[in-house]
Amino acid sequence: MDGFDSSTGVIVIAATNRPEILDSALLRPGRFDRRVAVQAPDRAGREAILKVHTRGMPLGPDVDLKRIAASTPGMVGADLANLVNEAALLAARRAHEHILEADFTDSLERIVLGAERQIMMTAADRKRTAYHEAGHALVGMLTEGADPVRKISIIPRGMALGVTFSAPETDRFNYEEGELKARIRVALGGRAAEELVFDAPTTGAESDIQQLTEIARQMVSRWGMSPAIGPIAVASADGRGPYYPGGAEVSERTQELVDDEIRRIVDEAHEQTAKLLRENRAKLDSLAEALLEHETLDEDEAYAAAGVEHSPDETSGQYVAAARASADGPAPTSRA
Repeated sequence: MDGFDSSTGVIVIAATNRPEILDSALLRPGRFDRRVAVQAPDRAGREAILKVHTRGMPLGPDVDLKRIAASTPGMVGADLANLVNEAALLAARRAHEHILEADFTDSLERIVLGAERQIMMTAADRKRTAYHEAGHALVGMLTEGADPVRKISIIPRGMALGVTFSAPETDRFNYEEGELKARIRVALGGRAAEELVFDAPTTGAESDIQQLTEIARQMVSRWGMSPAIGPIAVASADGRGPYYPGGAEVSERTQELVDDEIRRIVDEAHEQTAKLLRENRAKLDSLAEALLEHETLDEDEAYAAAGVEHSPDETSGQYVAAARASADGPAPTSRA
């Protein structure tokens, strides 16, 4: 990239999603003079992208692109294009003259959850899965700072036997400590419900445990939310040490403190979650019974079955899903 004549008129454009690994010599002044950070679109951006991808398509009168945009936080242009294509395919299979709201809803479910699996579950497994998902959902409904529950299902999809979806009312870019702890308690809700009802845990909480452990670890090691560690970075965003290249990330004593703090946060959350479910056992039973009867409950049906008052945001639509797992927004809980 050196030696170009000033009159040549050559423009070099490059893109990467891993800027942290680029050689500093490549980025020195005079090589790339402009740097543009492209983030995932916000709600207005997603609506504009949906308008582009649905241009010329026969949309039904019940389709509200603004509501669909609010239902897809974290999705980028390729995701939204896939969503529209899946909805069009579903409408064609169903012989619809127009692409309806239900086609978009089912398309979003398919993208987030995967295709339904035709497997035979025993009555005991269905009941355990129903209580597992009801535990996630009820803790989410009753915990301050938790995202509203949008949908619960015990229909096997992808690698999961059941799924509970929660999503915020609006796009989120920052989380308070209490909200992160609420996410940990929601993730523990399935295991705690199994322990309460069946007095024994199962392997179904594997993905939940991985998720909550990652949240707790980042609270301690990256976000300064531990009084024992304080506002000190003991882990970096890319997994490399925050100190000189090749140096050890932390001392053994600090690593022990990190492990102890993660254990403390999770243990406190588990105790609070178990207590909450014990005190609301009737709501848990009612929600699990509704799941066993209907298999899938949307937002209003779930809150009604649990007997919990809820005032959904008018922009939340029929179904809201958060499908992205990141440091700022962990993924929905699922029973693997």
